[in-house]
Amino acid sequence: MCCIACLAQPKLQKEEMYVGAHAGAIASMYRFSPVVTQSWKQPFLGWNAGLIYRYAGHKVCGMQVEINYMQRGWHETQTDYTRQLDYIEVPFLMHLYFGKKARGFFNLGPQIGYCFRSTEKGTVPDTYQTIRNTGARSKTAHQYAPVEKPFDWGIAAGIGFYYRSKYAGVYQLEARFNWSFGNTFDDSKMDYFDYSNPMSLSLNFAYMWQVK
Repeated sequence: MCCIACLAQPKLQKEEMYVGAHAGAIASMYRFSPVVTQSWKQPFLGWNAGLIYRYAGHKVCGMQVEINYMQRGWHETQTDYTRQLDYIEVPFLMHLYFGKKARGFFNLGPQIGYCFRSTEKGTVPDTYQTIRNTGARSKTAHQYAPVEKPFDWGIAAGIGFYYRSKYAGVYQLEARFNWSFGNTFDDSKMDYFDYSNPMSLSLNFAYMWQVK
């Protein structure tokens, strides 16, 4: 095959740079194998918040970096047990946009994270409570074990719109889906779970200021 001509994405006459913050609600579940009974009608509900840096040097295309606090977890429908995992996450996103003053956009890119805290609500079955107190591995402690793999990685995708006012900053609304590929519990042949990773859907409101 022969390439006749290649054209790069045209640059903006004035580069755009934004800084700001966002916050919102998040609903999450966990993918377990073997299965832990959950229901999409009763996901774990939490909140998330973070800081945003966005740069656009070309028409319709830019990049965005964030640092976020996220509450994830799961709720077991057959018991009253709920597990909350608190993460610090850093997404690196491609930012595609269209429009001028009011813009629609699409974000997509990888993310890395670290689980720094785990809290529980509800009752752990007595059998597992006894095993967990002895420091047993997840082969016997199952999903009630301490977090064994705090580092996380995955992909994030978001869609939304924002309005750029002349003097009062930028107002944005975004729906975002996060899919983690890293496992929370050990996943070797000696362990109970083959995989144990979270997925979440969030709705966030952001305020940003254009600094360039």
